[in-house]
This record gives sequence, structure tokens and C-alpha cells, in this order.
Amino acid sequence: METERFKLSDILYGFIVPLILVLLIFVLAVYVNPTGAFHVLGEGEGTGVTIAVILTQGFTQMIVLGVPLILGLVWNKWAGGAAGFIMGGTYYLAVAGNSTANYLKYAIMSINNFVAGNTETFGALTPYNFFGDMAMLFYLVNAVIIGYMAGALTNGSTNFKRMLGAGLVASFTTTIIQLFMNNQYALDPSKAMSVAMWSGDLGYALFISFVPCIALGVIVPILAKVMSWYGLSARRQY
Repeated sequence: METERFKLSDILYGFIVPLILVLLIFVLAVYVNPTGAFHVLGEGEGTGVTIAVILTQGFTQMIVLGVPLILGLVWNKWAGGAAGFIMGGTYYLAVAGNSTANYLKYAIMSINNFVAGNTETFGALTPYNFFGDMAMLFYLVNAVIIGYMAGALTNGSTNFKRMLGAGLVASFTTTIIQLFMNNQYALDPSKAMSVAMWSGDLGYALFISFVPCIALGVIVPILAKVMSWYGLSARRQY
């Protein structure tokens, strides 16, 4: 078999596109993220911060859920569920570990200040173990559910309307489950932030919660349909 000839498009897809993705992630993390070094869209509250949260935290969760969703649509429910276990498990470990470390740091700083007679505090005096946070554990559960559900609902079909319906149903279902867990079963710091958000501006809460959900449920089926045009069509369920 003759080796595929080298083409200019190979440079585009093999070098330029990955570099663009690296640059995009860097800009979002450092310049757009409200907790980043420069947070050009602002920090605290405001429209700019809302957009920044959607483009960073929202975008991250869209990737975590989007990978299993697209595999469920173009392959089958088992592939979607397995990808969800990997993506969701990695995200759960990262977020839980980061949150646990941060609250431990704040607790140590607050205790040291209290012992030194300084009234300044940096957070709760009690450290939290977010690996036991049921709401964070559902990052893993929902990633499995979204991939499995999408694959089960399409059942090997590449009909765009069916893909779109499956994507939206799976996306809305997992979003509602996560919101319920955040408000009912999260550890106190996370639960307080979630409850405060829904007790405030309802429009803001709905916007920040469901805009990424709708985008995910629409964009991924479009990508799945395009992939099917190039021979990456779904397999029949086992």
C-alpha cells in the first residue's frame, strides 16, 4: 500500500490547529477566567463576569460532558458511558482536590491568624474534604449518564432531528440533576453559593445554568452529524 502523500492540510490539522487550541485555553485561563491573573472581563459580579464564567467554567464542563455525548451519538451508549466515566472521573478528582486544598489552606491561615491575635480570616476554620461531596461526585455520574442516554435515545440513528432531540434531552436532564445535587447535597460552602445564586437574580441563575446546557445540546449533535458525513456513523447497539 502506498504511503499517503504529505499535504499542506496536514500542517494545518497537525500543527496549526493544536497551537490555536493551546492559545485559546491559555487566554481563557489567564485573561478571561474571573480567578485568573488578569480577568479582563472583571471579577466579583456583573455581566462581564457572567460571560467569563460561561466561557471558562461553563466551557470546561461542556468539554467534560461533550466528549461522552458525542461518542454516544456517533458510536453507541456503551462508548458514551465509558467516555463519561473517564472524563467525569478526571474532572471530579481535579475539582475535589483543588477545592479541598484551597479550603485547607484558608483554614490554616485563619487558625494561624487567630492564634496570633489577628482578627483577619481567610475562610472557614474547618477544612472540608470535597472528595466526599456528593454534588461533586455527580460530575462523574452525569458524564456517564449523558453519554449513555444520548446513545440509547439515538440507538445508532444518524437522523439529525433524533440526534438533536437526544442531545437536548440528555443535556437538560444532567443539568437539572446537577442543580438539584448542588442545592440539596453539596457540602456547606458549595451549597451556600448555589442557594445564594438561586435566591438572588433568577434571570442570572437561569442564564448561567442553562445557556451552556442548551449550547451543548445543540452544538454536539451538529458536530456528530458532520462526523457521520465523513464515515464516522453510529454503530448498532449491542
